[in-house]
Amino acid sequence: MLLALSCLLCVPGVAVAEAPASTPITIGQTHLVAFADGDQRQVNVYLPEGYAEGTKRYPVLYLIDGGLSQDFLHVAGTSALNAIWGRSLPVIVVGIESKDRRAELIGSVGNAAQHKQYPTAGQSTRFRAFLRDTVKPLIEADYRTDGDDGVIGESLAGLFIVETWLREPGLFHRYAAIDASLWWDDAALAKAAAGLIATSPRTGPLYLTYSNEGRETAQAAQRVAAAGGSLVCLSPREDLTHATAYHVLSPQALQFLFPTANKQDPEWGFEVPCSKKS
Repeated sequence: MLLALSCLLCVPGVAVAEAPASTPITIGQTHLVAFADGDQRQVNVYLPEGYAEGTKRYPVLYLIDGGLSQDFLHVAGTSALNAIWGRSLPVIVVGIESKDRRAELIGSVGNAAQHKQYPTAGQSTRFRAFLRDTVKPLIEADYRTDGDDGVIGESLAGLFIVETWLREPGLFHRYAAIDASLWWDDAALAKAAAGLIATSPRTGPLYLTYSNEGRETAQAAQRVAAAGGSLVCLSPREDLTHATAYHVLSPQALQFLFPTANKQDPEWGFEVPCSKKS
């Protein structure tokens, strides 16, 4: 009976075509890299269009919170679309997975209340060493990089990026921190910014944004921008929320990090106000 029902639409003498075989969609490659004993991290790599067919070398965008369940697919897709439209250069996207984000992305233990709630916070130097000593050498050895790079992240990852720009400015060439959580530890990092810059000059620019997270966050971002002077591109977007800012501003951030020579149409809405073209 089941066989009869399955052939109700069959035409006598006509072969039934088989469904076409499916093929997997390959987004990138994943390396499992030891962060600590018994702790492996995803290092996810997206290669730009045409990478496999040529010998060209590419700049690298390092993405904090770059696990497959984090921001890797979002930022890799934004990078690909930007490159198609000529908004930013095609780049190799390298997403580094974080796990205990407060331990890995924050450089201080926080105020008393924060330390009590998040007792592991304050170990960002260890995660930064992982990037410097393990991840970057892996990428430079295995892929056709051109020596240029940038880093992007949002929220606590943005805080980590600002801290890296202040404490180890030579680790990347350019920085983009979206909605950086500069309120942490009563804005201690922002308050230390001027002193850190005075003792360790830097040349790489920082793209820094904040949304409608309140006065403390806005003032902290403004303090960092004032300390950094012309090296900081501050982009206030209080029309956005912490939940919406990253998706809206990532195309603009990539345009800042890896600009092209193309004249951008203002109607696109992604021109960075303090970029060299403005």
